Amino acid sequence: MMEDLQPGQKLARGVARYLRSLGYAPLEEFVPVRGLRVDVMALGPKGELWVIECKSSRADFQSDSKWEGYLDWCDRFFWAVDLAFPTELLPEGSGLIIADPYYAEIIRMAPEDRLPPARRKKLIQKFAMDSARRLQALRDPRLGCDGLLLGGAAGDTPEE
Repeated sequence: MMEDLQPGQKLARGVARYLRSLGYAPLEEFVPVRGLRVDVMALGPKGELWVIECKSSRADFQSDSKWEGYLDWCDRFFWAVDLAFPTELLPEGSGLIIADPYYAEIIRMAPEDRLPPARRKKLIQKFAMDSARRLQALRDPRLGCDGLLLGGAAGDTPEE
């Protein structure tokens, strides 16, 4: 399994394992709003929402032009990198996590900028729906008979 993961996904795995140990519920590749996909969104025990962007190299970081858009969708924003990453490239005022595929550790806590209540509610609901759908898809990857509840063509009624 590990050999199938890209370098950034390996970092996300270590970050997710670490966040679970802190009592957070991490969700990888979460889309808070159309056009943005964060590497890890974590829901905390008090309803806090953290975004963690995993960068596996200098080129990966320098090619990312969307990260500032993530700031409006979390209470705290972190970068997750490995030990070899040149951390001086990372912007001040953001959190820093050092990670590998198995573990991670917060090196610098991100400043808190609390989300507005309405946005928090919407995000937590989307987080819950996405999580539940992913879990159900693992158990039963097929929606049913071609996506229909009772089978047959759309509009057909079951025979009695």
